[in-house]
Amino acid sequence: MEAKKKTKKEIVKMLLKNNELDEKDEEELLDLLIDQPISIDVDKQEDAQMTLGDRVADKVSEVAGSWGFILGFSCFLIFWVVLNGFILRGNTQIDAYPFILLNLLLSCIAALQAPIIMMSQNRQAAKDSLRNQNDYRTDLKSELILEELHHKMEEILRNQRKILRTIEEDSDEENNTK
Repeated sequence: MEAKKKTKKEIVKMLLKNNELDEKDEEELLDLLIDQPISIDVDKQEDAQMTLGDRVADKVSEVAGSWGFILGFSCFLIFWVVLNGFILRGNTQIDAYPFILLNLLLSCIAALQAPIIMMSQNRQAAKDSLRNQNDYRTDLKSELILEELHHKMEEILRNQRKILRTIEEDSDEENNTK
């Protein structure tokens, strides 16, 4: 009775679970993996699935995590303190010392900016996970191909040794008949 042929998915699951494949299953897996590309371009795949919110989160993270933003915002803070602490006096001050309006503004910016940056980081972590899975599949394929090449090289060496012995035996017989 012929055993049922396993699918690629079943063979890979077996490999990943217990790392014990019989020779036939290993051959099937090698044939499947060698003939098909398994690597993917994670960046292209991720870009195709990005929503408008994802793009905005990435842009906000890109801007908020730059030296330009830090220097610009530092200049704004210094301007605010100088304007309200030294230039405008009395009733014309927008925000008198201890700058409660500035604290409120900074708190609001931080409250909005933090979750947006975290969304971008979560997306980046998901992309890194896809990259790791892709690397694992590529490494697995390379390992299987190398193992197959190793077996083929051993077979070639065995055949060469047989041929060499046959040639030596023929040579010895010729020398003995002379």
